[in-house]
Amino acid sequence: MVDTILRYHGLMATVIKKPTSKFWFAAFRDANGRQRRISTGTTDRERAKQIAKHYEMTTQKRGSPQKVREAFSNLFKEFFGEEVPSITVRKFVDRWLKDRKQETAPGTMAVYDNSVRRFLSFLGPDADRELADVTRTRITDYRNEMVDNLSTGTVNRELKIVKMIFRKARLDGFLFEDPAEAVSIIKRRNEENSRRPLTIQEIQAILAVADAEWQSIIKFGLYTGQRLADLALLTWNHVDLKRGEIQVVTRKTGKRLLLPIAGALRDHIESLRATEIPGAPVHPRAFESFKSHKGRTTQLSNHFIELMIQAGLRQPRSRKSAGKGRGCRRHGMDISFHSLRHSAVSILKDAGVPDSVVMELVGHDSRAMTARYTSVGIESLAKAQGAMPKL
Repeated sequence: MVDTILRYHGLMATVIKKPTSKFWFAAFRDANGRQRRISTGTTDRERAKQIAKHYEMTTQKRGSPQKVREAFSNLFKEFFGEEVPSITVRKFVDRWLKDRKQETAPGTMAVYDNSVRRFLSFLGPDADRELADVTRTRITDYRNEMVDNLSTGTVNRELKIVKMIFRKARLDGFLFEDPAEAVSIIKRRNEENSRRPLTIQEIQAILAVADAEWQSIIKFGLYTGQRLADLALLTWNHVDLKRGEIQVVTRKTGKRLLLPIAGALRDHIESLRATEIPGAPVHPRAFESFKSHKGRTTQLSNHFIELMIQAGLRQPRSRKSAGKGRGCRRHGMDISFHSLRHSAVSILKDAGVPDSVVMELVGHDSRAMTARYTSVGIESLAKAQGAMPKL
């Protein structure tokens, strides 16, 4: 069904009626010539026309921001009998974080929390001003500042979170227009800091300087491909040697994994049986560190970095300022504990293990691969485990 478009004399803006909504939509072009369609929130055509006019005026920046906002406020109060909802940036992002907490895994929440604090820090005193005062230019400046300091992946992740916040603000009625919508993510660059797999020789060098618990964490990391947080939370209740399985619910995505225990991994777990206590953590110190730091792996990650330094794989971190700030990218940061996950994937693929099996084993998600493969059997996963080398 084609939209019915009603034009009114002397204006470029139009109002349209969609078959899926009872409300009229404002249709107009913004200052960049982009076609925009936004719900007016009313079923009254004449009111919708006036709202469409003000939408167009706002996006084409006709008049001062204060006059536009005043006109909109008067219009909103006239039509809906209430004041335009307003809120500061800080209060809205705090509310957004609180709402997300009910539906988001703890690991992802930690990422969200760090991201919004970074954004608020960038805004400075303006974080306590009206949310509607934040412009597209300001958000673009934030993105550009991150480009100078962070990897492409991190910049795009941080920007996407900001976009989520402002989109929610518009949907909640705090904004007439989303200033983050037109801010583009950046294309990936050839960066020296891209994470790479650890080689078997490098892993052996780290094992040589690690204590027994860290040796175990490293082996679990390689043989299961799981993240540091999930290994820190692993308990003996999750390990079933009789069935030859490890159960993991990933902290980041909440995905439930059933991992086979085969080959070198079984031998390693057998060597730990003397310390097995039902319900107790497999790696007690890592478990305690994770819990005492409120679900963050920063201390554990730093400890692994120290092991890499001792193994001669990374340069010691200098306390001397380089004049680039704490947020800048650092050379030699291409390996971390997460590199073990890359190592697992690389070894399995080099051994000819199908991509679908690799994805299931390490817990990756891919819509494209899901469309091609329906399921992966435990036998295939166990066979894949058998391709892993013994350390």
